[in-house]
Amino acid sequence: MSARGGKKKATKLSRSSRAGVIFPVGRMMRYLRTGTHKYRIGMGAPVYMAAVIEYLAAEILELAGNAARDNKKGRITPRHIKLAVANDEELNQLLRGVTISNGGVLPRIHPELLSKKRGGRVKVDSQASVPEKQEERSKSKKPVKSFKKVKGKRGRKPKSTDNESVPNSTVEDGPGDGFTILSAKSLFLGQKLSLTESEISKIGTIKVEGIINPTNAEMDLKDGVGNALEKAGGREFLDGVKELRKAQGPLEVASVAISQASGMAARFIIHCNVPQWGSDKCEDQLEKTVKNCLSAAEEKKLKSVAFPSLPAGRNGFPKQTAAQLILKAISNHFVSSTSSSLKNIYFVLFDSESIGIYLQEMAKLDAK
Repeated sequence: MSARGGKKKATKLSRSSRAGVIFPVGRMMRYLRTGTHKYRIGMGAPVYMAAVIEYLAAEILELAGNAARDNKKGRITPRHIKLAVANDEELNQLLRGVTISNGGVLPRIHPELLSKKRGGRVKVDSQASVPEKQEERSKSKKPVKSFKKVKGKRGRKPKSTDNESVPNSTVEDGPGDGFTILSAKSLFLGQKLSLTESEISKIGTIKVEGIINPTNAEMDLKDGVGNALEKAGGREFLDGVKELRKAQGPLEVASVAISQASGMAARFIIHCNVPQWGSDKCEDQLEKTVKNCLSAAEEKKLKSVAFPSLPAGRNGFPKQTAAQLILKAISNHFVSSTSSSLKNIYFVLFDSESIGIYLQEMAKLDAK
């Protein structure tokens, strides 16, 4: 029998191609033998290890590509990988002890350092104490109306201070105890946008007229913000939400519904159905959601409103993208409107990552 008629030699397939992965299975086996030479290693261990590392690499590259696109860069740098890992809760927990070379650091400023420079708790306390003294002075000077008749400069000064202190005291008292103002920015129509740090359990005690509750179509209160509002409002607030759910029906994406804030310092709770990341036109829908919340607050003639951090993570918007879209939507809303009843807008954030991202994005708005 000639050699030509013999059996054809089968092409050798690597272990990676047989397992259907890209990462080298043989090299993983060699690393496992080197590091765990005392233990017996099964044949499926390197395959499983290669598949897991390949999945993590693909996930990090996808998030880093999104970070590069958000920063208008065409090439992924270690800085984008650092931001991608920090903005994902699970990856940040997995790689919390890993140092990425040339990745930089996340902006993290201790609130106590900022409170001395920009007001914080000290400024809020001083603002809250001033109206009490002015009210006592105004009560004692009520029967005396000689300032209106005097036309000199001495008579005009007390008149302006008394008239300006009363309306501003209801708007500029601050968010209350347990809330630290980290940064502030003035918007187009004079509104004040403040970045505030607090605990999620205290969201029901904030001294504003409206609180935004990011929820789903069923308006359930199972999320962190909704659960905190339910504990603060009690049974009466829960019954009000149930009645609103029956009357309103399922909320469409980007639509809002308003309920009474029973048992809380606020007057109303604005429930909004936040779109999911990856859905059709999700970025436009998020901007529309923010604008609908502001329009609903203006219809109720509210002067102050609190925005908790919207859902983020693997099942929601990336924190960097969400911060850019929300700040852009708020700025555009007041630019396009001629007048608004809103005077103060508070971003209430609960974790250091979100605080660093929002501080960075607000600094970009100031630069623009």
